Amino acid sequence: MIITCLDLEGVLVPEIWIAFADTVGIPELRRTTRDEPDYDKLMKYRIAILKEHGLGLREIQDTIKKIEPLPGAKKFLDELRSCCQTIILSDTFSQFAAPLMEKLGLPTIFCNELEVSVSGEITGYRMRCENSKLTTVKALQSIGYDTIASGDSFNDLGMIQASKAGFLFRSTEKIIKEYPQFPAFTEYSELLDAIKKYL
Repeated sequence: MIITCLDLEGVLVPEIWIAFADTVGIPELRRTTRDEPDYDKLMKYRIAILKEHGLGLREIQDTIKKIEPLPGAKKFLDELRSCCQTIILSDTFSQFAAPLMEKLGLPTIFCNELEVSVSGEITGYRMRCENSKLTTVKALQSIGYDTIASGDSFNDLGMIQASKAGFLFRSTEKIIKEYPQFPAFTEYSELLDAIKKYL
């Protein structure tokens, strides 16, 4: 029995924080898990910038409403889900993910929660569990599943390494160079074909 575990941002949808950074004109918010391996450090950095500029959840959600899945992403996901169980494992937040999941056909997603004040200020965040992607893959394996995993960033490497098969998708040159053992793809058709070999 196999479950495929996919990252969300950069794989199926554009990076939310980059889209928001461009919308509000704050280039510092373009920093993502492709640039910063320490997620806690990255989120504290983001929250401090939001506070400095008086921006909150509503402004980010307004940007997310305008984000569409990457070209071909829904078709890829539909075909993948027709041949194997698929879960999206993301370090994003439920307050961000909901409208994007609707556009992707309501796939299952495991993600985190933002802590938001009554005024809408983002004050913190709660991770679903430590090393959430790797922990989830190991939990699935502990109940009898083999996993296949794909992502693009530093925070995807744990689940990719721990899986029966792992692939980089539209990753950075730095990550591809540092982890040559993982096949790296840029087209959904390539990734789908690679996954199907293990089904």
